[in-house]
Amino acid sequence: MSQAVELLFERGTLLLDTKDVPLQPDDVPAGFLPDDRVGGKLRAPASLYRKALGQLIRAGLEVDDKARCYDTIELAIRRRRDPYPHQRDALKAWDKAKRRGVVVLPTGSGKSYVAEMAIAQVARSTLVVVPTIDLLNQWMWVLASAFGRDRVGGVGGGLYEINELTVTTYDSAYIHMPDFGDRFGLLVFDECHHLPGPTYSQAALTSIAPYRLGLTATPERSDDGHEAFRDLIGPIVYRRDIDEMAGLYLAGYETIRLKVQLSEDEREAYDLARETYLDFLRQHRIRMSAADGWSQFIRIANRSRAGRAAWGAWRQSKEIALRCEAKLELLGELLGQHAESPTIIFTNDNDTVYEISRRFLVPAITHQTKTGERQAILQGFNEGKLRAVVTSRVLNEGVDMPAASVGIVLSGSGSVREHVQRLGRILRRQEGKVATLYEVITEQTREEQTSDRRRDHRAYD
Repeated sequence: MSQAVELLFERGTLLLDTKDVPLQPDDVPAGFLPDDRVGGKLRAPASLYRKALGQLIRAGLEVDDKARCYDTIELAIRRRRDPYPHQRDALKAWDKAKRRGVVVLPTGSGKSYVAEMAIAQVARSTLVVVPTIDLLNQWMWVLASAFGRDRVGGVGGGLYEINELTVTTYDSAYIHMPDFGDRFGLLVFDECHHLPGPTYSQAALTSIAPYRLGLTATPERSDDGHEAFRDLIGPIVYRRDIDEMAGLYLAGYETIRLKVQLSEDEREAYDLARETYLDFLRQHRIRMSAADGWSQFIRIANRSRAGRAAWGAWRQSKEIALRCEAKLELLGELLGQHAESPTIIFTNDNDTVYEISRRFLVPAITHQTKTGERQAILQGFNEGKLRAVVTSRVLNEGVDMPAASVGIVLSGSGSVREHVQRLGRILRRQEGKVATLYEVITEQTREEQTSDRRRDHRAYD
């Protein structure tokens, strides 16, 4: 038997030891470079494992694969049900793409069941990567229900238990993947739009997992980071949007945009603050429509008292538009109108959350809400004991709130993703359910333009 080259995993990288086996230049897998720190062995990112192994074998080389530390395991979904057509088609498309790629499905359409089927089909140790601790706990429950609690572990939020099926956060994956990136054959990236970027992308680059599945409702990123999916996970292999599924596999819905006016005092304060801000822009020839307009404003504003005043004026005008009294009065009317409908109130900031909570006696959830309290609120809401909850941004994605049928957006950013995620929170299908998303904006303020930007999605056509 001929001598074999050796493939090893080391701290999130692959090492190729040729063992003095003569290699032709074309036999060296793409991405491998000599590293003098390890005696001239060839090194590459761990994510190239599948390609490297295939290229070495096609070159007719014997390979001693010491990089792989996962095995085939027996998996069967304990509560198996017939998948919906879109779930079955998504799995087929992913399988056809050699079990690498991104599945784009709206919130509430059953992305997690697609992942369950993929895990059972691949039958390899699996790591599910999620953005929050709430989702870590939710996914651990999902996997335990599907495959048995004794097979599920978690890394993050004080947990460090690696099992055949393990759930971790993007932050924890970035930290720990160099240690266990050889132990999983399948990576599932939930809310995978978080993955691109210099930090979180390491969770993909430092693992050898040959099979990869990304799940998201909103893949596009303003920085074009979604173009990195192909290298990190695989291309988008299947996509269905909200408007295609509403009334079939999601609740039917309507979106209603309501406008309020500033009071005379609010209008006077808004116009004055706005003029102070705009005058500073004109004086320094700052074009906010330019790609670097905002960063230029911040940089110049920090240099002078007038600049700091302009910054303060910008903040004041924004707060007046987002938190005007007429919005709160209209909110009271909407809560009365939908007194029997489970309602989520969304705002842009925590101060408004707490004000609404005090004024209307509605439970609040922010990043400051402790885990136990948050879980109790969500449980009470889903069981029908609480009719409304108010939040800033922590419920935008991931958290399962099947009971919700009304959403009220009092304020938010111009992000299309944020707005679509908020709509998705109320679309879980229930018999006879028609969801309603209200968007309350202040007339004759910049909030009108912000609203137009975040509604630039086919779900609002």
